[in-house]
Amino acid sequence: MTAGIAAKIARRIRTEGPLSVAAYMAIALHDPEGGYYATRDPIGARGDFTTAPEISQIFGELIGLWCADLWCRMGQPDPVMLAELGPGRGVLMSDALRAAGTVPDFRRALRLYLVESSPTLRLEQKERLGKAEPDWVAQVNDLPDGPMLLIANEFLDALPIRQFVRGTREWSERMVGLDADGDLAFVDGTENPASALLVPASLRPSTPGTLVEICPAALALAAGLGTRLRRQPGAALFIDYGGSLSAPGPTLRAVSQHRPVGVLASPGTADLSAHVDFAAFAETARLHGAKTYGPVVQGRFLVALGAERRLVALIARATPDQRNALEAGVARLLDPGEMGELFKAVALVSPDLPQPPGFEQDFPDCCESVPLG
Repeated sequence: MTAGIAAKIARRIRTEGPLSVAAYMAIALHDPEGGYYATRDPIGARGDFTTAPEISQIFGELIGLWCADLWCRMGQPDPVMLAELGPGRGVLMSDALRAAGTVPDFRRALRLYLVESSPTLRLEQKERLGKAEPDWVAQVNDLPDGPMLLIANEFLDALPIRQFVRGTREWSERMVGLDADGDLAFVDGTENPASALLVPASLRPSTPGTLVEICPAALALAAGLGTRLRRQPGAALFIDYGGSLSAPGPTLRAVSQHRPVGVLASPGTADLSAHVDFAAFAETARLHGAKTYGPVVQGRFLVALGAERRLVALIARATPDQRNALEAGVARLLDPGEMGELFKAVALVSPDLPQPPGFEQDFPDCCESVPLG
């Protein structure tokens, strides 16, 4: 099946010419016959990578309380949509709903929507979250109107990117073509003044040979959410890895069985992802009407929400082995040398809403009465 995806890409290149990196990623990840997400469950020890919800239940629980607090600040609308982009195996949402249950009025008001295109992952989500009666949609634009709280963990990094290289005079787009042996290979397109318009303005004066990545899909998502949040009450929380400022350099990578592999080596068998340009994402949302907060590093964000207090509450009734696992999981989420600084949180909110929790110094009053046990 994997060889079929590589052959399909090669045939398209022979017919149409080199593909953009974004087009290559879209086929490798989402082709219905052999794309990476269409054919497998990639998450966890038996998969190719592990995400924060799989590391510690505290991650999802705190996000559930974050949503409950925003609901309070929104005036407690009933009903309110709770949506997740790329829910994976449903672990984050399962933990978030458990925490939401400690705010009964919020739990009764919410209507669950999952934005998921993978048939394999939808089956896992249904098994874990079926009692919550979720609705599935294929894309953000399919979400119904109304008050909304949206969460997305490690979603933006998997969106297709384009790469541009500074030539001697102008910028050119890096493409995926074929080498002399017919194997997939990166090739640089023709230098074109129009390419510079797609490069962030701050990076256009770069020296020859500089590579810059952009993510049109992430910017389109930011624009759409900014427009929606300007017109309808709500908030969106994104947690992902990347830099706070737009910066040059290649970050596209492939991972299989928790190890790096060649990006073009075997399409359909490895996860492809790239660092998120949080500055460009937030600026686009802001230009379309949302207020934005962050990015703040994940460690600081989770501590502000009460990660350390929740850990104390859990280990108080844990066995020694459970205690060690809980402490190790939280340390991995908070440690600057692990996920604590590379991963960051950014919030998009409606213009009339106050600053959301985790982006301020004090713990939110709305959640002070929520029990940690």
